[in-house]
Amino acid sequence: MKSPESVTLQGHGVQLQPLDVGHLEDLIAAASDGKLWELWFTSVPAPALAAAYIEDALNGQRLGHMLPWAVRDLSTGTIVGSTRYHDIVLAVERVEIGYTWYAASRQRSHVNSACKLLLLSHAFDTLGCQIVGFRTDNFNFRSQRAIEALGAKKDGVLRHHQARVDGSVRDSVMYSILLSEWPEVQRHLLWRLKQ
Repeated sequence: MKSPESVTLQGHGVQLQPLDVGHLEDLIAAASDGKLWELWFTSVPAPALAAAYIEDALNGQRLGHMLPWAVRDLSTGTIVGSTRYHDIVLAVERVEIGYTWYAASRQRSHVNSACKLLLLSHAFDTLGCQIVGFRTDNFNFRSQRAIEALGAKKDGVLRHHQARVDGSVRDSVMYSILLSEWPEVQRHLLWRLKQ
């Protein structure tokens, strides 16, 4: 597996731009579309915490275990959310896709399918990953449905696994897609984007 490097990914009406501090105001605006930080089971930053959110992502990139993007909807040119690779483990050719959130007005649109298609294509076809993982809060039922709709398989639940933004501890629902499953997942995502 190649080491993930900062790159712009584009297709299907979205562009994933390498996240930087210049995205601060745009991310605040995107998160404000629905006041997403009020969902206690997500990692969406409140306006006062957005700069620290970006810095944390960039620090993870410097340390080699994260690669963050800002998500631009090309139909409007607007930044509508953020996503990243995280828990990058070169030794086992694995990345996870997470810290994903979109403005309320873009949820249940083409944006998630398009972003996941770009990220999965890059992971499997460019980087040479053998597996791509996903995780979500046990109370984030919408996220669980969205991950399952991609074609990811549920691996299980890690109990008392990770701290939430509010300091409480969540169970994490774990999913993955293997390289051998990627052709069917890709076919499914392309079909979804045509609908």
